[in-house]
Amino acid sequence: MMEGRCAAESWAEFGLLGKSGTPLVKCGTGTDVFICTGGEEVYVFTAQEKTLRAVLQMPAAVRDLVVSHDEQLLFVACWSGVYCVNIQLLVPSFSHDAGSGPTELKISTESLVAVADRVSSLLVVGSVLLTLCRTDASWSLTLYQTQRTSQSDPCDLLASFSLPLVSPKVQGDTESRCVLVCVYPGDLLTASSPPRPPRSHYSLQPLLFRRLFGAEAALSKSPVVLCGLPDGRLSFLPLRIPGSRLRILHSLEQSVVFVGASAVMETDAGCAGCLIALGKQGRAVLIRAGRAGLDGGGGARFTLGCVPGPVECACMDQSRVYYSTGSDLLMVDLWDGSSGTVGRQGDMVDEASRSNPAALVTPISLNVSGVAALHQPTCSSAGEVQLLSLSVRGRLQSIRLPVGTQEDGLSKRPSSQVGRSVGDILSAIGDICERASVLKTIIRSKNQILKQLNQVMNISFLLSNRSESDLKPVRCRGSVRWSRLLQRDSLNLTCVLENLSPFVLERGWTLSVTVLPLSCPLEAGGEASSMNYSFPLGAFGPGESVEVSLPVAAAGDASFPVTVTCSLLFSLWRFLGQEEATAPLDLQSACFSLPLNTLTVDWLHALRLSDPPAPARSSSNLADLLQGFISSRQLQCRGGGQASRPEEYSARVRVSSELLRDALGLAPGSPRVSLLEWLLSEGCGGVKTERKGIKTDGSSSVICGSAPDNAAVKLTAEEVNVEEKTKPLVTMEVQVKSSSVAAVCGLHYALLRRIQTLLQKAGSSRTVPTADLRLALQQAEEQRGQVWEASSVGVSSGQTPLLLRVYQQLRDGPLLML
Repeated sequence: MMEGRCAAESWAEFGLLGKSGTPLVKCGTGTDVFICTGGEEVYVFTAQEKTLRAVLQMPAAVRDLVVSHDEQLLFVACWSGVYCVNIQLLVPSFSHDAGSGPTELKISTESLVAVADRVSSLLVVGSVLLTLCRTDASWSLTLYQTQRTSQSDPCDLLASFSLPLVSPKVQGDTESRCVLVCVYPGDLLTASSPPRPPRSHYSLQPLLFRRLFGAEAALSKSPVVLCGLPDGRLSFLPLRIPGSRLRILHSLEQSVVFVGASAVMETDAGCAGCLIALGKQGRAVLIRAGRAGLDGGGGARFTLGCVPGPVECACMDQSRVYYSTGSDLLMVDLWDGSSGTVGRQGDMVDEASRSNPAALVTPISLNVSGVAALHQPTCSSAGEVQLLSLSVRGRLQSIRLPVGTQEDGLSKRPSSQVGRSVGDILSAIGDICERASVLKTIIRSKNQILKQLNQVMNISFLLSNRSESDLKPVRCRGSVRWSRLLQRDSLNLTCVLENLSPFVLERGWTLSVTVLPLSCPLEAGGEASSMNYSFPLGAFGPGESVEVSLPVAAAGDASFPVTVTCSLLFSLWRFLGQEEATAPLDLQSACFSLPLNTLTVDWLHALRLSDPPAPARSSSNLADLLQGFISSRQLQCRGGGQASRPEEYSARVRVSSELLRDALGLAPGSPRVSLLEWLLSEGCGGVKTERKGIKTDGSSSVICGSAPDNAAVKLTAEEVNVEEKTKPLVTMEVQVKSSSVAAVCGLHYALLRRIQTLLQKAGSSRTVPTADLRLALQQAEEQRGQVWEASSVGVSSGQTPLLLRVYQQLRDGPLLML
C-alpha cells in the first residue's frame, strides 16, 4: 500500500461506545457537530471552540439523526420512533455561565413525531421526512410531512413503500444500520439546498441520472432516494412520480455500509459523474454512464471492485473515499483508479475487473486505527483536508491530511498506467466527437419538431378562441348526391376541408367526421347510432382544400335530418412516430380534439327529382268522359266501395310575396318558379345538392320527386290572396303532398328552416299592423293552450283526437310569415 502522512489531534473524550445504538458523527448548524456513542445520549459539540455545548438524553438508544432542511429541527431515531428537537433550545442563553458546563435536556415522549418500530435510518428531503424500518416480512420506507409550527406536533403520513425480505441465508446482519441518501439531476441540489448541503445529498450528471432512473424521473427533476440494505441490495425510489415503487438497482451480496457520489473527471465539477457503493466485506461498485451508441442511446456501466475490508464506516469528498477497517484508516483516490483501470479502459477492462476485483483500486493508508465513525470531510483553501472521527474508545479526534498526499500517490503511478491514460484520453476524444455529431443530428430533429409543435399551438389557439357563431378559418362545407353502386342507391356526402388560416396542418392531424341521424324508425328501438370516419392529413398548407367522401344514407332510409359533425384531431403519438416516442404516452394527454363546424343533411337535400306529370288533355268527346267515369266506378265496386289510392298527406307554408321578392331580389311578377329553385339549390346547413337541372312545368310551379323512403312527393308553389283584418295580402304558398307522413313532416321542417334562414339574412324592416299581429298571436296562444291541455291530461285519456285536430289546423291554416 502507498502510505501518506497525517496528523491526528484529540478533542474530547465521551467514553466507550455502546452496543445497543449506532456511533455517529454528523454536522449540525454552523460549526456544531452531533455525536452519538451508541447509547441514549446525543452530544452537541462546537468544533470552532472545541467545547461541549449540550447533551440530549433520549428515551432509548439512538439509531440515527438528521437535521431538517432549514436547520431548525433535529430528528432523532430510536427503536420506538422518531423524536423532534428544536435546535434553538440547544443554544445557551446570555445569562448562562460558560463555566457551568453543557446544557442538559431530557427528551420525553411529548417530542415523539412519528411512531415506528425498529427504525434503522432517517433522511430529510425538503419538508419530507423518510424513515426506513424493518418489519417481520419486509423493509418499509415511510414518508412523513414535517410540521413547521411546533416540534411536538406529529408528522402527517404521506406514503409507505415496502420491499420483501430475502432468504435468511443472504439476509446478512439485519441489525446493521441501513444507508439512505438522495440524489438529484444536474444542479438542482445547489439551487434548492442550503449553502452547505448534507453529506447524504448528491447531484448527479443529468446523463447518468437519466440512464439510471429513467427519462420520466429526469424530465420531472424528481429527487431519487437510494436505500442500501444489510442484505446487499441497493434500491431506489423516485419521489415525484405517481405510482412509483421501490426497485432494485444493484446487489453487492453483502451489507451496504456506504453510498456516495464522486466527480471522477475534471469536467464533473459541480455534478457527480460516478455513483459508488461499499459493502461490509470490501466489495465495491462504481456506476457511470456508458458510451453512447450511434443512435445516441446507451446505458449505465457498473464496474465491480474490491478494497481491503472490513469496512466499518466511510465518507468521501469530491474524488476520494475515506474508510476505516477498524485497524487502519484508508483513502481511495477515485481519480487515480478511473484513470488507470476504472473508467478509461472500456468494456473489456470492466469485464476484466469483474473477474479480478482486487485490481480495481489501490488504497492509501493514513496510519490511524480504531475509527468507528467519520464526519463529512472539509477542505481548506490551501487544499488541506480535515476529518472528524470517533474512535472505538469514544474519543473525538481531528485528522488532517497534508496537501501533498494526493500528489505523492500520483507520482508513484507506474509508467504503463500513464501510457494507458494517454491512449484512453485520445479514445475519449474520439468518442466525444462521435457523440457531438449524433447530438447535432438530434438537435436539428428536435428543433424541427418544436417548430411543428408551434404550428400546432397556433392552430389550436386560432380554433379554440372563437365563438360558435364565428366562421372559423379552418372549416368544412359539403355537397350531396345520389350514386348507384352494385345496384344499390346511396346518398353520398362530399366534405371539403378548407384551410383559410396562415398556418400549415402537418402530420399528426386527422379530420374526424361523425354522422348522427336525428331520428330513427320505431322498429330500431328509438335510438340513433352514429358513424365516425377518420381521414389522416398530410402537409395541408394555407389556401388549400381536401375533399373526402363518405356515405350518409341508403335508399329507403328515412332517418333524416342527419347532422355531420366535423372536427380536427391531433395525436402526439402519430406526430412523433413510434420510433421517436421512446417513452409511453398517456392516450388522454397525447390526443386532443378541436371542433370545426356542423353540417345538416335534411329531406330536401335527399329529394330525388323526376319529370312533372303531363297536363290533362281537354276533350270535347262526351264518350271519353263517360268511359272514364264508368271505369272509375268499376274500380270502386271491385274494391268493396273503398278507394284504391292511398291516403295523401299535405303541409303548407305561407310567406308574404313582397317579402320574398325583397329577400331574393326578384323583379315584380310571379316568383313561384324562382322560389322552388332556390329552395332546392340553397346550401342550407352548409350542404348543397348536386343536381343537373330542376324540372318544373313552368306554369303551375310543380316539382315531383321521390323521398329517401321511396315515397312520391310533390312540391307546389302558388300565389294565394289572404284576407287580413287590415287589408288583403298576396302570399306565396308552398305545399308538400305525399302518401308518407314521414316525408311530409321532414320536408315541412326543411322548408321552414330555409325560409327562416332567408328571412334572417334579409332583415326585413317592413312594418306590420298591430291588429294583424294581435290576431296571429291570439291564434297561436289558442293552439298552444290546446296542445298543453292535451299533453297534461295524457294521450291515453282520449285526447288523441284533440292533438290531431290541432296538428291539422297547423298544416291547413299555417301562420303567415310577414
